[in-house]
Amino acid sequence: MTISKQIRRVAVIGAGPSGLSAVKYLLAEKYFTKIDVFEKRSSAGGVWNYTPPALKQSTSTLVPQLDPNEPGDEPIWHHTGGTEGPLEPAFISPIYSTLDTNIPKELMAYGDKPFPPDVQVLPKYSTVKKYLDEYAEDVKNYIRLDTQVVSVKSSGYRANAWAVTTKNLRTGVDTTDTYDAVVVASGHYDVPYTPDIPGIKIWNEAYPGIISHSKLYDSPEPFRGKKVIVVGSSASGVDIGNQINRLSKGKVIASQRTESYLMPSNATDKDYVPEIVEFLPPTEYNRAVRFTNGRIEDDVDAIVFCTGYLYSFPFLSSLDPPVIADGRRVLNTYQHLFYIHNPTLVFPVLPQRVIPFPVSENQAAVFARVWSGRLTLPDAAEMKAWEDGTVIKKGGGTAFHLLHFPLDADYMNLLYEWAGRAEPRQGLTDNGNGKQGNYWGERERWMRQLFPEIRRTFVGKGDERYKFKSIEQLGYDFETFRKEQAHL
Repeated sequence: MTISKQIRRVAVIGAGPSGLSAVKYLLAEKYFTKIDVFEKRSSAGGVWNYTPPALKQSTSTLVPQLDPNEPGDEPIWHHTGGTEGPLEPAFISPIYSTLDTNIPKELMAYGDKPFPPDVQVLPKYSTVKKYLDEYAEDVKNYIRLDTQVVSVKSSGYRANAWAVTTKNLRTGVDTTDTYDAVVVASGHYDVPYTPDIPGIKIWNEAYPGIISHSKLYDSPEPFRGKKVIVVGSSASGVDIGNQINRLSKGKVIASQRTESYLMPSNATDKDYVPEIVEFLPPTEYNRAVRFTNGRIEDDVDAIVFCTGYLYSFPFLSSLDPPVIADGRRVLNTYQHLFYIHNPTLVFPVLPQRVIPFPVSENQAAVFARVWSGRLTLPDAAEMKAWEDGTVIKKGGGTAFHLLHFPLDADYMNLLYEWAGRAEPRQGLTDNGNGKQGNYWGERERWMRQLFPEIRRTFVGKGDERYKFKSIEQLGYDFETFRKEQAHL
């Protein structure tokens, strides 16, 4: 399938990691006449912009939270540089003050920008923010900060175009412009998912403030001396549970529906229990919950839901067919990227359990080539068949976008090879082939498979972990691994 119109004007929603890589690959095509990036925050970097705890404390967790179709976030206005500083709009980010990434820096980095050698193996969040600021430096003139996208609609003014309405958060002025294509790089960490467990609403009303979501977590200190339940087995659930465990009253109670891929199956560091099936009536129990195994835990002081987020694109509410129903996945997409019914709309980094920075580069290499006319797509029927087949294989819920290893590595290389089939064009780099993405060979796959273990080793070093700057210093050497494999 060849897109029937010329694409010259592109809007990018979000100047986070995937939005920044999108701009670089679009520019590398030397084809597009207008590229505008709209970022609601006051600086590039997306969710890697840290939110001070005072701002997090000014908001609360909706209990339950099941609706992905709420209006877009409203900014929280706050003074910078003390009470006398200028007011700036802020949006709550899930980044917390004690966060180290869970991905080794060598694997996490963009293909053309390694992390500095003196950075610890699993970088601090502040290091990642600085890294993204540097990465954004040569495209900053394309970015409109403090600008929130209000709506994206099919344009009645130009056939097959998109009318993008934005709000300047400082002036309050709305502006509508028309684009041939749109990159939705707004991420999926805006709407927390808090499940509707029997009794939770009444329980939360009786004990306000006890239930929270990991999006509002900043440090373990508020949980000192408290009995705490941490719900969820993802990276945030494991890390936040580990941090609170050092200060809580007794072991943290870790409620997990499935075993975490980041922890050994025989872990005893926390009190591991199955999922919560009921919040017990406040009239009969004191701050109590019941788990699937029948165990009841009372006198609970805090419950932190590390249960992820709902996909949400409020600015696309008029899109038909829609991409959002219950928020568990994005509908009508091909290869987790192209909107099937109009592939001039793309959604980078929808997949979960991937390494997002290099994945975003490979995806951008594909859609930039498609939009510049150097690469074709299958027809709509074939793209829809891919989606239907994936639903049959993985289900139509959260698992649809889950790409556990080695699926993520296979997806990386599928994108790389797909982009490699583009027609060369004179004037582009690499003999006309254009800016390349990332191919994962044996070393990258080895590192990807081992990164949960690498993370456990890193965390196990305690306060000494910051001294380790490479996976080799932690005892992971690829050449040694290859030699051992050769003798098997």
